[in-house]
Amino acid sequence: MFKEKAIFLLEKIKETKSRTFSVPEIEAFMQSINCLSLKASSTVKTDITIVVHDQRTNQQPTLGFSIKSQLGSPSTLLNAGKTTNFIYKIVGVNLTENDIEQINSIDTRSKIMDRINSVLQAKGKFEFIKTERQIFSNNLILIDSKLPEILSQIVYEFYSSDKSSVVDLVEEITTKNPLDFDVSNEHQFYEYKIKRFLTDIALGMMPSKVWTGQYDATGGYLIVKENGDVLCYHIYNRNEFEDYLINNTKLDTASSSRHEFGKIYKENGQLYLNLNLQIRFTK
Repeated sequence: MFKEKAIFLLEKIKETKSRTFSVPEIEAFMQSINCLSLKASSTVKTDITIVVHDQRTNQQPTLGFSIKSQLGSPSTLLNAGKTTNFIYKIVGVNLTENDIEQINSIDTRSKIMDRINSVLQAKGKFEFIKTERQIFSNNLILIDSKLPEILSQIVYEFYSSDKSSVVDLVEEITTKNPLDFDVSNEHQFYEYKIKRFLTDIALGMMPSKVWTGQYDATGGYLIVKENGDVLCYHIYNRNEFEDYLINNTKLDTASSSRHEFGKIYKENGQLYLNLNLQIRFTK
């Protein structure tokens, strides 16, 4: 019965172009098995809880898994919000109110990049100050003390270049080495720290909540492929899980008006620009 309904639902999803739609037959089936909610709460990472029969340890742990689907638009790993804004100070240039208004009025398809380039052309520079929300900063520092600075470099690189995939952005800042790590022995500082960040985001950390290091999705990820097949990236195979995350994610631009970033503003005579971090899975 479950397999039959799953195949039926998969075909309906493939046939339907709308992002939201109803399937009465499936709704009736869900009610018959006391499944009353389509998704988990936004405050948790676990979408489904499964009892796993582990032949290696001869145990049957109950584990939580996060589900990501490739059937529709790419899922987000880290949702945008004012909680994920990074604040940069503009130094080395004196912009008049008219200059600021002209730069902020740029409304091209790549408007944030073009605004940044306008400041750079005027010999201005951007210096990372802090994240907009202290909880997010402390969560990052808990994972790694250098993580706010590393992510600020990645976010700036994303908005000021044509690179968007996480692996490409990490490779770029590894080459530039803005934090001046000792790479004489080819330690992969940036890649390692970003992998830890992605893993903690995937399994439990949220920007707006105090992160204790306790994973919510204790099992890992279930990936629903376009053909309906399901892949499991188990946290037992941590290396594979981390490689999957870094190789299949990208930075994305959210609504700049909604999340209040991308425009130059002045506070106490100093100029600032906020840039936002949103991470999405690739197809």
